Amino acid sequence: MVLLFGNFTSHPPKPAPMQVNLNPIQAVVVDNSVIENHAKKLREEKARAEAAKQKRIREQKEKAEAAKRRKAKEQARIKKLEQQRKQKEKNKRIAEEKARQAKQKAIAAEKARKKKEQERKRKEKAAAEAKKKREREEAIRKKKEQERKRKAEAERKRKAQEAKERARQEQLLAEQMAQEMAARQRARGQQMQSEISRYTALITQTIKRHLITDRSTMEGKSCKLTITLAPSGFVTNVQTGQGSAVVCNAAKNAVYKAATLPVSKDPEVFAQMRRISLTVVPEF
Repeated sequence: MVLLFGNFTSHPPKPAPMQVNLNPIQAVVVDNSVIENHAKKLREEKARAEAAKQKRIREQKEKAEAAKRRKAKEQARIKKLEQQRKQKEKNKRIAEEKARQAKQKAIAAEKARKKKEQERKRKEKAAAEAKKKREREEAIRKKKEQERKRKAEAERKRKAQEAKERARQEQLLAEQMAQEMAARQRARGQQMQSEISRYTALITQTIKRHLITDRSTMEGKSCKLTITLAPSGFVTNVQTGQGSAVVCNAAKNAVYKAATLPVSKDPEVFAQMRRISLTVVPEF
């Protein structure tokens, strides 16, 4: 009975929580083969866990079947002994019937009593078996509930891991995009600076073409100009700064004489050179 109704269930080992080493994320290009190898390892681990689970289930079934066979064998032995006992009683009753006719009524009463006792025992046995059945069903229900909770926890952990991986991938992508954007902005800044330098040189050449020079008063001297331009290149204002007054007056007259200076058609470049400062050095 202990072997038959004993609890052979074993709780499957809980999977050890996956440790995730959250190192500072560096912007690198994700290698798809690394991700695929990681996913393959996870699938293999899951397959091994499932195989171990199926093995435990088979072992439990084998133990239960062995206990069932032992019970059947024991019941057959008891039944045989009971049959032998009843046969002896029957033989005894026959012998006693011949010898003691007067005790027929007592024998009948005893027989009725035994029958009643057997019915009582049968009912007690049926009640005990029903109780054991309920206990087995309850054990099965608890086991199923534990399995359901285990699977739910495993699913929760899997989803949490997937969410972490998605967040990591999104972070990497955001950093890559930010780096690409910064690189494009640096390239654009260099391009704009090159364009501004080119137009500054063109403006300086235009001013020098219209500059009236006098070697005796201007040689070795210079003047800093700040010129305000319209989008068409038209000069709207000229301010002289540090430098020779003679060179500054001549340079200012040269700018107004030119009237329109070369400017970039790129709005961003023009915005940087709308108010441009340069130094005029007469050449001889």
